[in-house]
Amino acid sequence: MNALPKCAKFYITTPIYYVNADPHIGHLYTSLIADAAQRWQQLIRPNVKITFATGTDEHGSKIQQAALKNNMAVDKYCDQISSSYKAMSANFNVGYTSFIRTTDEAHMKTVQEFWKTLSKNGYIYSSKYSGWYCVSDETFLSESQLKETVNSNGERTLVSLESGHPVEWTEEQNYMFTLSKFQKELMKWLSKNDGVVKPKKYQKILWDMISNEELADVSISRPSSRVHWGVKVPGDDTQTVYVWLDALVNYLTVAGYPDIESETFNNIWPPEVQVIGKDIIKFHGIYWPSFLLAANLELPKTLFCHSHWTVDDEKMSKSKNNVVSPFNRSLLYTCDGLRYFLLREGVAHSDGNYSDTKLTRILNSELADTLGNLLSRCCSSALNPNQVFPEIDSEAFERVASMDVTKKIMDAVMKLPGKSPN
Repeated sequence: MNALPKCAKFYITTPIYYVNADPHIGHLYTSLIADAAQRWQQLIRPNVKITFATGTDEHGSKIQQAALKNNMAVDKYCDQISSSYKAMSANFNVGYTSFIRTTDEAHMKTVQEFWKTLSKNGYIYSSKYSGWYCVSDETFLSESQLKETVNSNGERTLVSLESGHPVEWTEEQNYMFTLSKFQKELMKWLSKNDGVVKPKKYQKILWDMISNEELADVSISRPSSRVHWGVKVPGDDTQTVYVWLDALVNYLTVAGYPDIESETFNNIWPPEVQVIGKDIIKFHGIYWPSFLLAANLELPKTLFCHSHWTVDDEKMSKSKNNVVSPFNRSLLYTCDGLRYFLLREGVAHSDGNYSDTKLTRILNSELADTLGNLLSRCCSSALNPNQVFPEIDSEAFERVASMDVTKKIMDAVMKLPGKSPN
């Protein structure tokens, strides 16, 4: 319980979800973690000011390709997929306060203002860039981030070591961000703030990523001739802002940037918790804090990084036709049932395994027979003749929280992540 900060304001975010496909249970799981955290804050401090941001990332070459594949105009395609993410939050009672789209006019203006700040502070320069580019991941990769594979035809090809997606050699004029200047500051930030990335496993992973080799400057624009669907670089329509710089700035858009002196901004920024999946830790743990440092802004207080979901012990993928839709499963198990299962079964430090058999067993034994039965008995007309929903007694809650037995239980719970499963 005391793992979450106690403050008068509480700004929590999910990543904004990429609209190249409809939501799956991994997206829902991220949103549910953030929603559970903000509900807990409301429970223990009813007067806390909650800002809970989620939304959709709608720019980049992958969106252009997805729209073309679906034979739709890009804007109409984005509208359709973004609506499905909104529907996911609505159906599963995810209580966000802000739903942001990167195609919103206000956000695009914020991105351009943020770019101008980085440029004014001397952290952007123009350069001819050559390197291995992964279209699927929309990022350039170093030699150490590649591996060679052999396809079914016996042809050798280079792919991303992390994602397995193919890369191609690209030479183009880009704007660069001086990421190399922030390596020492990032190491200092991580070394002085134990627990800034949770669980500790991911703080160690991030530390290794930063400390094991020199950080190279990163390309933060793409030629508009290749990637036209995005935010134009201020003063240069031939370049489009790199999709990850564009996407990360959404957290500032919600807070009211660039008006950093305003009461609104200071009543929101910085985020207390940013919930992310393990596949985007580099972007949120290296690029994002570096961008903020370059703009002289406070860093997020906690990055909560969670693992992924497999399905019947296999990686979830379109090629295996095993992607689990939260909408389809909610028709079988109800929204509350699926919500309960994901939060109950998922753990941050290891991949969770989705199984219809397991879900059915847990819902029957726990949600229906145990918790459901307890709720039915406690809310019966004999015990609650007026059938009212009682308010939480804050004084009684605090008394229970201060009891020695409660403290011992919480202390044991807090030590669980470091315990061996054996």
